[in-house]
Amino acid sequence: MIRWLLLLTLVLAAPLQAAIDIYQFDTTDQQDRFHRLTEELRCPKCQNQSIADSDAQIARDMRDRTASMIREGHSDQEVVDFFVTRYGDFVSYRPPVNERTAILWMGPLGLMLIGVLAIVMLVRRASRSAELEEDDRT
Repeated sequence: MIRWLLLLTLVLAAPLQAAIDIYQFDTTDQQDRFHRLTEELRCPKCQNQSIADSDAQIARDMRDRTASMIREGHSDQEVVDFFVTRYGDFVSYRPPVNERTAILWMGPLGLMLIGVLAIVMLVRRASRSAELEEDDRT
């Protein structure tokens, strides 16, 4: 009985195994660059995953292109520029600071300032209410 359960488990689990892309490089430096670049580039379809972590077809294509560009001798910046040209600044986890990406850089700071301002206003309102209640009691 246990053999049948084990066999059934293996048969049912076989389609769930993900295909692992294996890329061959001439040097370990090329392999390290590939891993670093695939972690640095964002999948345009998944949006919150690097192309190293994504199973989307576009991420596979980007990994393939990254590997071939590294083998051809392109620099890391050339690889990143290639994908930024095709998919925009969003594809990079470290977009440049310019007028198009200013919201990405200034947005969190603006939201934090709005939050601090809201907290200050709430504290002032609460202290005024406490003062008014104390004056009414006397």
